[in-house]
Amino acid sequence: MKNIGILLSGRGSNFEAIAKNVASGKIPNARIAIVVSNRADAGGIETARRLGLEALVIPSKGKAREHHDREVAAALQQKKVDLICLAGYLRLLSPWFVKQFPHQILNIHPSLLPAFPGLEAQEQAFAYGVKVAGCTVHFVDEELDHGAIIVQKAVTVLADDDEHTLAEKILKQEHVAYSEAINTVLAGNYRIIGRRLVRS
Repeated sequence: MKNIGILLSGRGSNFEAIAKNVASGKIPNARIAIVVSNRADAGGIETARRLGLEALVIPSKGKAREHHDREVAAALQQKKVDLICLAGYLRLLSPWFVKQFPHQILNIHPSLLPAFPGLEAQEQAFAYGVKVAGCTVHFVDEELDHGAIIVQKAVTVLADDDEHTLAEKILKQEHVAYSEAINTVLAGNYRIIGRRLVRS
């Protein structure tokens, strides 16, 4: 049984999708061991408690990044997590934190990376006039939205789309892509060659 740790700062809709797929067996032989938020008002914490999962708030306000990261890492290590999933975690992880969990941290980004990294990716894509947008699940490394890509899902941008309808379409694909990526990583049937993840 593999232990998954979730880090979130908001409502955590990707966390809910992961939890649903763990419960239904679509993510087999895994359990969510802990959900951690840096914000006490995060909707995802309430959801985790409602689902009977262990939920922990480790406030980040007023703390140096690495000090906070050390507290979060200790909580994850205590639960012996095999994989950490960022689900709307609005903090940059310190290089120290990333080194503690090599190739064990996943993030999802609402664009087809390397296009439109950073915040408001859907709005950036829409304003740029792209015809195809989507989402990317990738390993986290020391750089923003940069680690090796595991899964990407594309959506077509239609003439009558706006940034809100585009964001909704991308979010639906995020919920599919994240669980697919988790299964790939937990199964371990891959190698990373340079930047490329190659399934074995």
